[in-house]
Amino acid sequence: MRFEFYHSGLDNVPKLSVDGTVANSVHFSHWQGNETPAEVKADTSTEIALNLIASPNRDELTQGIELVTNNHFDTDGVLSVWTMLNGERALDFRHKLIPAAEAGDFSEFTNEDAIRASIAIQGSDQPITGDEVGSPLARRLAGAAVDDDARTYELVLPEVERLLSRIDEYENLWRGPWQQIAIAIESFERGATTVQEFSDAKLSLITVAGEVFGPSGFDPAQHAAPFMAISRYAKGQLFLIAIPYQNGWAYRVDYPYYSWAETIVRPRIGRHNFAPLLSRLNQEAPRGGGQWNLDTSELSSAVKFTGRDGKLAASVLQPDQVAAAIRAELASSEAAAAG
Repeated sequence: MRFEFYHSGLDNVPKLSVDGTVANSVHFSHWQGNETPAEVKADTSTEIALNLIASPNRDELTQGIELVTNNHFDTDGVLSVWTMLNGERALDFRHKLIPAAEAGDFSEFTNEDAIRASIAIQGSDQPITGDEVGSPLARRLAGAAVDDDARTYELVLPEVERLLSRIDEYENLWRGPWQQIAIAIESFERGATTVQEFSDAKLSLITVAGEVFGPSGFDPAQHAAPFMAISRYAKGQLFLIAIPYQNGWAYRVDYPYYSWAETIVRPRIGRHNFAPLLSRLNQEAPRGGGQWNLDTSELSSAVKFTGRDGKLAASVLQPDQVAAAIRAELASSEAAAAG
């Protein structure tokens, strides 16, 4: 097997498309719309690649094609490609590969080393700017920021086995983002951040403790929610995340991160039309300095209460009020669909 990052020159060349999906290729991907053979499907593309490597029908499934490609760089993509290139040898790393892919693509917590490996490969699961853009591992290997995906693969692929086996040697790459995740996890553990489950609506209300944010943590106006911790403790298929902010509450409504992909084990989650609910909230509820808006700027996001600058703003509504409105909306929609 050989790898070449996708470019238009490969359009008419037979190839194996792992993680991403490109035309004129055999898919081994969890992206929506993939044509991955059913017998190797799994929730992450890395697990799909591992299933392929282990399959007695491997030669038939790959149709004798040796060229592997992908059209983007992230943890699951890198580990999928690395698995394909290393063949059966990669099976010895299955217990490390799959959790790292889940951390990268789904912001899920399986174990600390998996999260740290993903951070080193693709960076924090939080928005980052400036010199921190791009793969921390590629930056370390190149001695400078790397903004080209093909070059990033060239640098990172030879380092994957060492990274998975000796994660402590890469502490300078993952320590900062990991500390932020650890702050959020500790807040859940001692009950400062709470989760209330509404099974009727499959809704989790996450009330985030104020100390998770601030100088040592996340800023709700600048960063995404601490999904790595949320995914460990919240069990719903919709998350209402409430954050104390400027004498009120910052709100965002999100689906679990895995919901963007085609999954086999994790439940399929359809997107809900929240426009009628937001119209009512904006007409009836006091706004403060913001407005309820639909939001698809992130893979998981559905709704945010934002100011004119598009950033999270403070609402005067209490978390239980917003949760009740969402539950009523979901119940009404379910009744309409059933009737």
